[in-house]
Amino acid sequence: MSIATSRTPFGQRTVVIAVAGVSLALGCSKKGDPPPHFPPPEVAVVQVEPTTVPESYSFSGQVVAYRSVEVRARVDGIIEERLFTEGTTVAPGQLLYRLDRVRYDAAYRSALARFDNAKRTFERLAPLLAQHAVAQQDVDNARSQMEADSGALDQAKKDLDDTDVRAEIAGRIGRTLLDIGARVTGPTNLLATIDRLDPVYVTFEPSSEQLLAWAQDRLAKTLIRPSSKLAVEVTLPDGSVLPRTGRLDYVAPSLDAATGTQEFRATFDNPDRLLMPGQFVSVRLVGFARDSALAVPLRAVLSGMGRQFVYVVGPGDTAVARDVHPGPWSGNLWIIDRGLNAGDRVVVDGVQKVIPGRPVHPVPLAADDSSSAPTRGRGE
Repeated sequence: MSIATSRTPFGQRTVVIAVAGVSLALGCSKKGDPPPHFPPPEVAVVQVEPTTVPESYSFSGQVVAYRSVEVRARVDGIIEERLFTEGTTVAPGQLLYRLDRVRYDAAYRSALARFDNAKRTFERLAPLLAQHAVAQQDVDNARSQMEADSGALDQAKKDLDDTDVRAEIAGRIGRTLLDIGARVTGPTNLLATIDRLDPVYVTFEPSSEQLLAWAQDRLAKTLIRPSSKLAVEVTLPDGSVLPRTGRLDYVAPSLDAATGTQEFRATFDNPDRLLMPGQFVSVRLVGFARDSALAVPLRAVLSGMGRQFVYVVGPGDTAVARDVHPGPWSGNLWIIDRGLNAGDRVVVDGVQKVIPGRPVHPVPLAADDSSSAPTRGRGE
């Protein structure tokens, strides 16, 4: 290294530093050296083996009232009173409507008078028959008239009582369709509807393809019958799960010709009225199991370019991508319908470090190393 100085015409000094022997490629490797070698990335794998795993199925369902009774008057007349509040719970026999009863009261009193007269006539003639004071025909006619008037009296009494329209069942009554002052023409006029809401029904309809799949499964065939041990869970519209399960109580004997589905129905207790008629819910059937299933943790299945795949560690610990066709979820596992074979080593953790076709360092996945995930079934 050398240093030289010089003066400028204006008296300023310029310092010139010459550096010699300094390499322009400090820190660079020499030509011909091999690139640095990195060890294969470590990945956690599971070896898939056939096993029996729980399986569930999900369908769209709808809530139906356990009983729904239409309130109708048996007689015609003008509504004089409505004695309930719409949307409230009513009890059996509770008075709901009162119709004008003047005409029916008059008819009842007239029928009562005719019956009393026929009864007195029969009671006067019957003792005279033994004395041969009257003919047998006269007594028989008197008895027939008394019985006919008795029937007319019963009908008149029933019509009078029917001017009071009462609830037939316990349940929640809807809005009234006819109010005070409206004329009721008899049973043709619907006044209101009472729904029994505890318990309630939830209906759902598996497809014909699903029914065929169940028919080929020995265990499934025993579960899809009324009163079986099959548990039915419901997810409400807000995503919360109903805190109780229902039981299958009805299976339609045939398929719906229009939709190719079969109606199933489950019964649920409903003391808190979380289930309301007309509500759409998600139904999940719990209790099925699949034999000899190949399943992997949920996070092992990746998606991209319109396909689903997993990384499998093959010979020489080389990672390759393999397309799979997943089935339903089972807890934290995903059942693989097609694409895997027994004994395959599937990468679960460290997939972001995998380069297809490059070696990896596989280590067994810890037994308790699993992430929680919601359980999902077919149809979701």
